[in-house]
Amino acid sequence: MTERPTPSRPASRRPAPASVFASPWFVPSTLQAVDYGDAMTRPSLHAVHDRYADRIIDQTAQLTATIAGADATAPVPGCPGWTLAHLLRHVGGTHRWAETVVRTRATGPVPDEQVNLVTPEADDDVPALSAWLTEGAAQFAATLREAGPEVKVWTVAPGGTPLFWARRMTYETVVHRFDATAAVDGTYTLDADVALDGLEEWLEFSTLPQAYESEADLHALLGPDRTLHFHATDAPEGTGEWLIDLTGAPITWSHGHKKATTAVRGPLTDLLLLLYLRRSPTPADGIEVLGDEALFADWVKGAGAWLRR
Repeated sequence: MTERPTPSRPASRRPAPASVFASPWFVPSTLQAVDYGDAMTRPSLHAVHDRYADRIIDQTAQLTATIAGADATAPVPGCPGWTLAHLLRHVGGTHRWAETVVRTRATGPVPDEQVNLVTPEADDDVPALSAWLTEGAAQFAATLREAGPEVKVWTVAPGGTPLFWARRMTYETVVHRFDATAAVDGTYTLDADVALDGLEEWLEFSTLPQAYESEADLHALLGPDRTLHFHATDAPEGTGEWLIDLTGAPITWSHGHKKATTAVRGPLTDLLLLLYLRRSPTPADGIEVLGDEALFADWVKGAGAWLRR
């Protein structure tokens, strides 16, 4: 796949129908039970929420460290037409936009110009923008911790709590850190547990009707014998296989090893970047696609539409 994506953004321009906001929230992998010998433990909601807040700060710090000394006008390969200045303004604006939603306990969409109307200033430089980005991430993390994971706020998909925004902005930052790394020809690494949770967040979104450009686009993917199996070759045992069922509505996904129309194999980080169209489904990018390659291409393009708006 040679198509390069438009910048990854929240689907703020097309809010989901009101009925979606009341839907149960998908449980992130970080909240699933973990087996420690004879005991089953489940992290508390607050612990998971705080972990996401920490990750937003950490991923932002890694992003700014990666581009230290870079030129603000350097092009960003993953975001055609953007420079590093565009990218930093977008990420910082997105953090501030989500922070406003949580801090004000917004019950509906808030203005998103700082997310979608990104215009660098003539005197933008990387040190100043990095400092601004770091400040916004810290402010957002503090607001998340003050609010806690369970108060009611507007969200663009099922959730309706700050925990949704903590998770969503973690992966907004994770993906754009990759973009910044590519802009300076750096080396990108991502912890396995972060990549796994980010991949599952994308899969959860892929089941939502509003994730697609239109109802027709969604239904065009459905049909008999239309399934995809993902296998993360470096995932901890028992955690790295998923089946996406496109045989009918609603689309579903589940854990486990099952035969499918299309099989996709590769390391966790590469699979996550593949879903965001930052990798190609080729052995050259460490990814193997077996079976119906066209089905995979149509699904990943259709299901990821709202994250590219």
